[in-house]
Amino acid sequence: MSRFDIGLWMFFGALTLIALRMPVAVAMLVAGGAGYAAINGMTPLLNTLKSLTFSKFANYTLTVIPLFLLMGEFATKGGLNTALFRAARAWFGHWRGGLAVATIGGCAAFGAICGSSFATAATMSKVAGPEMRRFGYSPALATGTLAAGGTLGILIPPSVILVIYAVFTEQSIGALFIAAVIPGVLAAVQYAVVVNLYMRFFPGAAARLDRAPWRERTESSRQVWPVLLVFGLVVVGIYRGWFSATEGAGVGAFATMVLAFWRGGMRLTDLGQSLLATGETTAMMFLIMLGAELFSAGLASSQMPTLFAQKVGALDASPVTIMLAIMVAYLILGSFMESLAMVLLTIPVFIPLVLSLDFGMSQDAVLVWFGILLLVSVEVGMISPPFGLNLFLINGLAKDVAMKETYKGVLGFCAMDVLRIVLLVFFPALALWLPGLR
Repeated sequence: MSRFDIGLWMFFGALTLIALRMPVAVAMLVAGGAGYAAINGMTPLLNTLKSLTFSKFANYTLTVIPLFLLMGEFATKGGLNTALFRAARAWFGHWRGGLAVATIGGCAAFGAICGSSFATAATMSKVAGPEMRRFGYSPALATGTLAAGGTLGILIPPSVILVIYAVFTEQSIGALFIAAVIPGVLAAVQYAVVVNLYMRFFPGAAARLDRAPWRERTESSRQVWPVLLVFGLVVVGIYRGWFSATEGAGVGAFATMVLAFWRGGMRLTDLGQSLLATGETTAMMFLIMLGAELFSAGLASSQMPTLFAQKVGALDASPVTIMLAIMVAYLILGSFMESLAMVLLTIPVFIPLVLSLDFGMSQDAVLVWFGILLLVSVEVGMISPPFGLNLFLINGLAKDVAMKETYKGVLGFCAMDVLRIVLLVFFPALALWLPGLR
């Protein structure tokens, strides 16, 4: 069996194990270890395992992950999600489908201090879900909005997925964060448009709220401006070089903790719970990263990614067509795979391919652009029927809603996501304009 064949068996073997519900980290460790041993032998595998863990996790940049996760935990414990939703409701509640639009706005704002799709969807569903149901929103619109809005948690910076992508591709975290701003804002606007269109076709899907008085709008806005200040300080500070990504994450976590205590929503017991939850999530993510590192080493030994890139590059197809094909592959994978696993599993295969194509820009620009495309594709996968993980999360929280209703409610948001991917493929400036101003 050739090295290329071993690489293919590794890739499809990992997918099969994940489909059989083996933990993602274990699946990649098993597939990667088996492939590496088949090519190099058992002794080199043991030598690699001996040094791999330390060499990977001694990376100082990775400390940014638990800090951003801790930032989101503090925001949740401090009730900042509730304040953000109230402000969005005061400003947008009187619109057609106003509570759904407010939910999207609240998710976007919470995503600016969270970085996790699951955390955003789960926390906002507890605040906005009962409100939408109380005002007669249809189950499809309510659950579809919450599932789609949750994906803004990984699209609006800071994003944990982008941090991991930056580490694996050796790109600037600040450049990737600032590149995600326009696609993130565009996503929120597109989701609001979906709600508006839904209400036009199904006018009985929700009641219309009265316009909030200016006093209520001003008071609710006063409660959330510190959150927006923290977001601006972290993202702009990292991008402008005022501090490193890790320092920025530390500043953001500390500032969010102060806000949570100042607002009176967090107690000392919550502080311990936040630290514990952050530690558990970080350990899970790092174990997946270890499996991905061994899997990447096995693929590199097989030379499959390089040979695959050469074969695809020899096809009579334009670079844009190949990029669109890659995005279709991500949409398919995302319908049944967890986002972090999908990113770490495919980066070793697709990065050499993308870099072998001529898009008329520098390699750094291509990697930043591809990182944003990857992020948006992951976002679509989170809400793509039948197995989008956000769909199961939201439907599990709304136990009285049939799964088919959640599927119906999310279709319009998926269509907008696909449109945004097409726009990003054909107009890379949507992602590269802001980083180019540096």
